Amino acid sequence: MHTYRRTSPTTRPRPTTPRHRRRLGTALLALGTAGALLLTGCSGGADGQGDSSSSYDRGKGESRPEDGFPAPAPEGTGPREQREGRTDEESRDIAPTPEDFLSTFALDVDTASYGYARRTLDDGSLPDPSTVRPEEFVNSFRQDYERPDGDGFSVSVDGARTGDDAWSLVRVGLATRAAGGDSERPPAALTFVIDVSGSMAEPGRLDLAQDALRTMTNRLRDDDSVAIVTFSDEAETVLPMTRLDDDRDEVLDAVDRLEPTDSTNLAAGVETGYETAVDGLREGATNRVVLLSDALANTGATDADTILERIAGERREHGITLFGVGVGSDYGDELMEQLADRGDGHTTYVSTEEEAEKVFCEELPRHVDLTARDAKVQVSFDPATVEEFRLIGYDNRQVADEDFRDDRVDGGEVGPGHTVTALYAVRTEEGSGGGHLATATVRWLDPDTRTPHEESAELEATDLHGDLWASSPYGLRVAAVAAYFADALRREGTSRPDLPARPTLRQLGRHADDLARDREDRDLYDLAGSIRTADTLLG
Repeated sequence: MHTYRRTSPTTRPRPTTPRHRRRLGTALLALGTAGALLLTGCSGGADGQGDSSSSYDRGKGESRPEDGFPAPAPEGTGPREQREGRTDEESRDIAPTPEDFLSTFALDVDTASYGYARRTLDDGSLPDPSTVRPEEFVNSFRQDYERPDGDGFSVSVDGARTGDDAWSLVRVGLATRAAGGDSERPPAALTFVIDVSGSMAEPGRLDLAQDALRTMTNRLRDDDSVAIVTFSDEAETVLPMTRLDDDRDEVLDAVDRLEPTDSTNLAAGVETGYETAVDGLREGATNRVVLLSDALANTGATDADTILERIAGERREHGITLFGVGVGSDYGDELMEQLADRGDGHTTYVSTEEEAEKVFCEELPRHVDLTARDAKVQVSFDPATVEEFRLIGYDNRQVADEDFRDDRVDGGEVGPGHTVTALYAVRTEEGSGGGHLATATVRWLDPDTRTPHEESAELEATDLHGDLWASSPYGLRVAAVAAYFADALRREGTSRPDLPARPTLRQLGRHADDLARDREDRDLYDLAGSIRTADTLLG
């Protein structure tokens, strides 16, 4: 975590070494919650959301001389740095330059971190802090942001005082257009890469995947296609790309024949999966690879960079993205996240039949289509009003500020029906009752023409709500509960400082209960239960 405070009105430290500048290139980008793909006749669903993490951000953009307020980074081509090859630990160590008041990151719609944490707590253990990514907690809960009419995003910014000195929580909310009906999406060509290694014999792994695949197959359209690849110590294409029409039984038979065998050569599975997807490539269809695994690779290549390098050509030439569905009480969270992030895809985690059906029948159908490629956000804070700020989460999604408009630098792929939330802890200048607080800008490429677009929204300090828990919007309170919960789990066994005005877990559980009762929201009742479990385990 990095905290930046004003040192003087005109002087701020800046890095001087090429190595430091190089490490700032693109600290992590991508995308991920349930989904980049697919299917089906299931009814539409809840908006996926993600969450928060810890790093104080000030970037490197230019300032507007007329008011001293930093504008988004100027048009240009900064150094093209790819996130491939950088570990999560290295990314967390990257210190943003306290040269101005910019914060830049790639969009993320993953939710696996929250799902896996809930499973771990249900099993009576605390999650490893390294697997807790606050943005994925936050983005696991739907938000009611206004939707745009066409492709691209709507942008909203709001916030509330926390009661801790001059600290506030500021919410940046993005939404894509509502997902159309199942008949409106393009046909899907889906290659399922299924882990059948010995560890998948545990209840809640392969059996769960089979149930979900059966449900999905019965609800896909006749013009959709499915291929199935299995992997253990080796990989095998057990079903080439098959158009459903009159062949649903053939797909179902292939699913029924799946059974666990030997070790986990995940690299062979992904490589064969992409080969099968390319062999069955359909023009005019949405081509996706869906990896179902506990991601406990122990044979062949076991790191994301090596695995992805083997299928780099297929990814770039055909734009086939990777969607990861994690299962199992023992789960390779880091590997699955890196594969999906660097494969321009998303991850989610399921542990029950209900969750699996939600993923395959509610979330994934909304994301067969793409509405934006390489989406990035840049938030500029007014130095006349803001003393310091902290982006909650998105540790491995940071982008160098000068790369905001460098469209060669990877961002996040987003489909219809998505909402994305980012939270900031912001401390305003002492005695600054008003003034401009922040401007949030999202930039993305049209998925077909690659034409860049931008949309912005602003927030004045006078528009901050007076009390986070008493007077702020419902959605902001939901996001705050999720972020504070993730922060509490992340801090266990580490030296991370608290978020400003963080409630106790007992207080946080009461807030979650109140929010759940207000809307009779099952997901929030589950959140309240997980918070109570964590409170008990932490004593």
